[in-house]
Amino acid sequence: MRCVVVERLDRPRVSRMRVAPQDTVVYEVHVKGLTAHPSSNATFGGTFRSAREKIPYLLDLGVTTVELLPVHYCGEREMPKRKDPLTGKPLVNYWGYQPIGFFAPDAWYAVGDGPGSQITEFREMIDAFHEAGIEVILDVVFNHSAEQGEKEPALSFRGIDNLIYYYVGADGKYRDMTGCGNTLQCSHPVMSDLILDCLRYWVAEFDVDGFRFDLACILNRDRDGLLSADSPLVQRIEEDPLLRNVKIIAEPWDLAGGYQVGGFGRGRWAEWNGRYRDDMRRFWRGDAGAKGDFARRITGSPDLYQHNGRTPQHSINFITAHDGFTLHDLVSYNRKHNEANGENNRDGADENYSWNCGEEGETDDPIIQALRLRLQKSYIATLFCSLGVPMLLSGDEFNRTKLGNNNAYCQDNELSWLDWRLVEKNADLFRFCKETIRFRKANPVFSRTAFFTGQPKKTGQNPDLLWYSAAGKDVDWASGELAIACRIDGSENIGVALYMLFNPTTEPVTFIIPPGEWRIRLNTARTSPYDICGVEQSKRVAGGERVMAGQKAMIVLDSVDAPPTFPLSE
Repeated sequence: MRCVVVERLDRPRVSRMRVAPQDTVVYEVHVKGLTAHPSSNATFGGTFRSAREKIPYLLDLGVTTVELLPVHYCGEREMPKRKDPLTGKPLVNYWGYQPIGFFAPDAWYAVGDGPGSQITEFREMIDAFHEAGIEVILDVVFNHSAEQGEKEPALSFRGIDNLIYYYVGADGKYRDMTGCGNTLQCSHPVMSDLILDCLRYWVAEFDVDGFRFDLACILNRDRDGLLSADSPLVQRIEEDPLLRNVKIIAEPWDLAGGYQVGGFGRGRWAEWNGRYRDDMRRFWRGDAGAKGDFARRITGSPDLYQHNGRTPQHSINFITAHDGFTLHDLVSYNRKHNEANGENNRDGADENYSWNCGEEGETDDPIIQALRLRLQKSYIATLFCSLGVPMLLSGDEFNRTKLGNNNAYCQDNELSWLDWRLVEKNADLFRFCKETIRFRKANPVFSRTAFFTGQPKKTGQNPDLLWYSAAGKDVDWASGELAIACRIDGSENIGVALYMLFNPTTEPVTFIIPPGEWRIRLNTARTSPYDICGVEQSKRVAGGERVMAGQKAMIVLDSVDAPPTFPLSE
């Protein structure tokens, strides 16, 4: 049975969530990976139904929006040409980036085996998230299909009209701009209509809250495969009346040289900011010349978005995502370790801007472990103290590892599943992440919808943002000095001024604090619970005093003469 038409069933509707972009905190997660591990204690592990059981956890963490890896119907799950080098068994298309049924939730995630069970269970999952106040965004793949290369069997589009649905060269071979064997011809009117109909279906039938478009530059390629700045399809998605209130997010690149970070679509399109990921990693690794790009990224990437009237909320900020290292692996490996994928470690990105803190892979050395934990906290604090929309990779809040595999697309096993025992084992990191999210929400300056100007808002006030050297002087952006600090004026943050210190070096750096009375609210060099403190527990510092930031540490101070904010959740 290849297709099933299911009777449309009326059901009581739960109002679809509408979290403002500036208030959004995204949690990227795989439906199966969320509850497949035995430690999840889920009733039906790895399913739409069991995803609902993690809602209390997500609420406690503080996320507003879950972004699900593809849930539309995938082609064959087993990959007979890919073998586990240890067992010889076929690997599995775990991530699901091989779509064939764009309009159908995948039965792989359903408990029931009757026709249409996956539809009912997917609807129930969406409703449960909405009842809890959490949005659901779908990762959608309209750039290629599971039919792969021209020598593979015809499953759907190829048998209907090969030249309409795919880019086919004069030699009859597919033009592969996705790295997956084929490229869908999104510029063709038939394919464009199919994509619009599909998006409308997920919104109208299931009330999803938005979409993240995989390799979205393919949507901007014309009938000849040339990249345009703003294709008719991209405009239609932005202007469609049924889609007008959902979030639309582009992964603004493809595998044929397309890279449109900062220039994808018009006013409604947000973007996965790949520049943010790379520049933050380079800065905290201690790369020379990285501090200027760091300053631009943490302030919303004005160099990318301000020129065309966009706001910081057009930048989806992330340090890690499903394709790449986890946060644990980012500070534990200098190189990828993808041998388990059966491709002799040839797959996956070679440059990850990572640093193993002195030893490759897992270690029992307490000094290295402490340094890695500190660097993870500095990454998390940077993410949630940046202008723009933060996206957290599932499991990064409790030290999840994929053992250095940066392309675990075929690993349907404990390498990919969330091990919930780690929440308790790494309770200090989980607490820090949760409280940092709360700190972000308590300080509205991080959610501002306008870029900083470096000028005072009113005569007699301080500039909205100023950058300093560790010595409290103007920053020499061309110098080799890596440690920097910034002051955000209280007029931008309900009267609460902030002073943030960043030391990406491997040596302690002493910072001179500007005039005023301050409290040290966050210090990634401290151990829990002193790494992030409430008002009453915070150490006070006077202007002119010196504060030492440990190696790879970030410190945030707020002004004492402001109303108290951010009580600890305990």
